[in-house]
Amino acid sequence: MNFFDQEKRVRRSREGARVFVLLASLTVLMLSGSAYFTPEVPRANPLAPSVSLSKRHVLADSDFVNPWTGPTEEQLARLDPARQKQIRYGRELIAHTAEYLGPKGSVRAISNGMNCQNCHLQAGTQPWGNNYFAVESAYPKFRSRSGTVEGQVKRVNDCLERSLNGKGLDSTSREMQAILAYFKWLGTEVPKKTIPRGTGLYKLKVLDRATDPVRGKEVYVQKCLSCHQANGQGILAADGKSYTYPPLWGQHSYNVGAGLYRISAFAGFVRFNMPFGATYEHPQLTDEEAWDVAAYVNSQPRPTKDLRGDWPDVAAKPFDHPFGPYADSFTEKQHKYGPYGPIQAWMAAHKK
Repeated sequence: MNFFDQEKRVRRSREGARVFVLLASLTVLMLSGSAYFTPEVPRANPLAPSVSLSKRHVLADSDFVNPWTGPTEEQLARLDPARQKQIRYGRELIAHTAEYLGPKGSVRAISNGMNCQNCHLQAGTQPWGNNYFAVESAYPKFRSRSGTVEGQVKRVNDCLERSLNGKGLDSTSREMQAILAYFKWLGTEVPKKTIPRGTGLYKLKVLDRATDPVRGKEVYVQKCLSCHQANGQGILAADGKSYTYPPLWGQHSYNVGAGLYRISAFAGFVRFNMPFGATYEHPQLTDEEAWDVAAYVNSQPRPTKDLRGDWPDVAAKPFDHPFGPYADSFTEKQHKYGPYGPIQAWMAAHKK
């Protein structure tokens, strides 16, 4: 039994069937907590290259070979009790952020009611589900968005301020230190400056047309509406502290500074993780459906954020960053919705 199996059993016995249902539901769009189980499969070479995807709906087995799965319960058990407790608290903060830091949080009210694992699936352990396996090995590192070398504290607070549309934590707080301890533990055995196979999100091949919010709405109605509702506001849990199904737009969703506000990131996220039951091994959306539903969701209203400090080198902005100014002459609309091919070609031709 691994760490996440044990955590699930403990939580079931402690909180009963209500939490079991909640955990089973949390794998929907931008949601992660269907279970804390991480398959015990052989580890891949952490230096294995990323997989290049085609537009195939059904992928060959060879496209996804032995993704990194992280440390086990046995490894955690070798640590001293105080360290184990801190790591478990860090995992709990990621999985159930709103219970501690949401509008009715038991620690402080600094976020919008969503959980970190809404975007980092299975508490940041799901292959190609925006996991945290490379955090310890990659940081500190230079990030073009801020134009500075960032540490893990800055990265965590960016997520709190953007994806959770809230406020950051003090670097010395118990909560921040627990989250950092959890990241460190997840990075066990990952060599410095390496990226394990299965980290992050797949970078889908861009369409040869613009993404289409109208087509995306059709996908949303068919695949997403039953959980996230016609108004995109999701379903609030019975305790009123968190969401059984999170809001995809509106005042309680991520703001325009979040990574998932970029259509390519949202498309890569849903392609192999959504709707309910989808995995990288058994996707339910095609590439085109993923791109279009991402365009629809990100065409809806959501909280704003002052982004004037982002991307001090405008030439370093991603091709689908939806706010100017740009080094090229393409419009904000094309940067947001595409077609992206001409933008990518321009960037390649003018790369420094």
